[in-house]
Amino acid sequence: MAQSQNTRVEYTERASFLSGLGTYGDVMVGDRAFEFYNERNRDDFVQIPWDEVDYVAAEVLPGKKISRFAIFIKDGNKFVFSTRNNKATLRAVREHVDASRIQRSPSLLDVLKAGVRAIPKIPSMIRHEK
Repeated sequence: MAQSQNTRVEYTERASFLSGLGTYGDVMVGDRAFEFYNERNRDDFVQIPWDEVDYVAAEVLPGKKISRFAIFIKDGNKFVFSTRNNKATLRAVREHVDASRIQRSPSLLDVLKAGVRAIPKIPSMIRHEK
């Protein structure tokens, strides 16, 4: 069983860790780290110290509903979570991560718009070899 990095727990919630197959357990927001523990296998856990967090991206649906969020760490990895109350979880995370580093992830429509805008640039990117 893993030893918690936190000395004080500020928020806890039932959650899913979305990495391939979903893993169910509990998320713990504390004074030193964001932690996830698998409910069936206590040796399966994720601990992310606050100083390793690069930024947090939340997927916002119409009606301002947050379906999931991802924590990106400084070495380029990301961890995707979904809790029963994502807004409350992100409010607890916001106490430790600067608000400028919490952002909205682009929606499918935003990605499609960017792709359509890039179409006129494609011919200039193709080299014509003779």
